[in-house]
Amino acid sequence: MPELLIVNKLIVIPIVLVIAVVISYAVLTMDESPKPLTTPIYDSGFTYYDIEKIQTSLKENGIFVSSPTAVTDHTISQYCTFFENGLPKNVEYCTTTAVLDSDGNTLGNINIGGSTDSPILAIANLETGTLESDKEKTFVIFETVIRTLVCDCWEEEDAIGFESIPEWVDAVHTFYYDSDKRNIKSKIDNLADTEILLEITSKDNSVLQTLIILKHV
Repeated sequence: MPELLIVNKLIVIPIVLVIAVVISYAVLTMDESPKPLTTPIYDSGFTYYDIEKIQTSLKENGIFVSSPTAVTDHTISQYCTFFENGLPKNVEYCTTTAVLDSDGNTLGNINIGGSTDSPILAIANLETGTLESDKEKTFVIFETVIRTLVCDCWEEEDAIGFESIPEWVDAVHTFYYDSDKRNIKSKIDNLADTEILLEITSKDNSVLQTLIILKHV
C-alpha cells in the first residue's frame, strides 16, 4: 500500500553542504560492524548498464543524461546513501550522471550504487524553482526511471492505489501543498521486489524531489 508521510527532519540527500557530508561520513565510519549486503540482492533486478536505456528513452523527450562517472572514494555518501533500520548505509561503488534539458540547463542527477558488480539502489534528484517548474519533464524522468529499473508493470498492480506513475507523483505534489509545503515522502512497497520512495524537500529558493529505488534487503 502507498504511504504518504510528513517528514519534520532534514532528509539526507546526495547534494549537501560540505559540513553535512563530514557529519554523514563520521556517522558511517563509526559503525564498526556494518551488516553486509546479501548476494541475492545484487544478482537480481536492474544493473549499471540500464542507465543506457534511460539515456536513450529520455533523449527522445529532449532530456539528456551524461555518461556515468564512477565514485569510489569517501565522497560516495554524497551520491549513494540509503537507510536500513533508520540508519544511513553506504555502498561500495556508485555512478553519477547529470540530467540536462534541451537548452543545457541542469535538472538534476541520477545515481546508481551497490557493489562493483551490481547495484542495490538508484536515486534521481531533481531540483526546480517550484513543483510546477519543468513539471512535465519531472514526470517523464521519474516514470522512465521506474519503468526501466523496476518494471513496466505499474498498471497491473491494483494494490498500489494509483493507476499510473504520473498520478502517484501528482498526488504526492498535492499532499505537499496541503501540508503547507512541509517535507514529505511517499512509499510504494514491494513492486517487483523493490521499495520506491518519493521525497519532496523545501529549500530556500527551490524544491528538491528525490526518487529512490531500493532492492529489498
